[in-house]
Amino acid sequence: MSPQVWLITGASSGFGALLAEGALKAGHHVIATARNPTKAAQDYPQIVSLGGKWLQLDVTETDTKEKVEKAVMENGGYIDVVINNAGYGLLGSIEDISGEELHTQFNANVYGVIRVIKGVLPLMRGQRSGTIVNISSIAGFVAGPSTAAYSMSKFAVEALAESLSAELSAFNIRVLVVEPGAFRTSFIGSHKLPAAGLNKDYEDTILARTIHIWDTLAGKQPGDPVKAVSRMLEVIQGTGLAAGTPHFLRLPLGTDCFPRMQAKLQLVQQNLDAMKEISLSTAVDSE
Repeated sequence: MSPQVWLITGASSGFGALLAEGALKAGHHVIATARNPTKAAQDYPQIVSLGGKWLQLDVTETDTKEKVEKAVMENGGYIDVVINNAGYGLLGSIEDISGEELHTQFNANVYGVIRVIKGVLPLMRGQRSGTIVNISSIAGFVAGPSTAAYSMSKFAVEALAESLSAELSAFNIRVLVVEPGAFRTSFIGSHKLPAAGLNKDYEDTILARTIHIWDTLAGKQPGDPVKAVSRMLEVIQGTGLAAGTPHFLRLPLGTDCFPRMQAKLQLVQQNLDAMKEISLSTAVDSE
């Protein structure tokens, strides 16, 4: 494969850093973004040593689109792959999460993704090529207790990907949404909780027990992030295990993710079957 130009947000840790390193080792040119690129460069010196470039970018800022456009133009004016990885998880009762906290969650996980995409789409349309990768989560497909805010943001990312996939097919632009389960990155240990804490009425409920699981899961996740990134790179490039496979929209990843997705699909099908007669009884009577 000829060298490509990749832009990866949230490359200062976890999947983002590993994706940047993997793409560079594959021979691609990488613009790696971070809110604090100086610290990121110190933490991951291999990004620069492999030929990557750091870009200061906070996707919650309103000038993100312009910064992305400028960075691409300063690096040849061509963009092949953009990976929207920046984001974080807000966990807790939806009752305890303030409006400001919910807005901040969406600003990072949804509006930030949109800003970056708006920055690259005019170029990709002009090229009639490109790949947009949105890092979602199993929580973007199956919502559970304590993840309402985070799941809403990731469900939105999935909806965005579905619409874009249809809208951009005419321009030969591919959209891929990645849905990881629990992997041993810093993500789980860095999740945020509502400033209000937990309403005492939720103590000894499934919500409190789930939050406790999140608080103790770091380092015990079943997924290997290096293997996950290898699979992501293969699916993006059509190599390895993904060689010859069609360009599907979704990439579920993880031994915990796959069965949860299957279980939800089965429940949705059961629900659909049970409501079939009711659903189909609402047509306008024949005139």
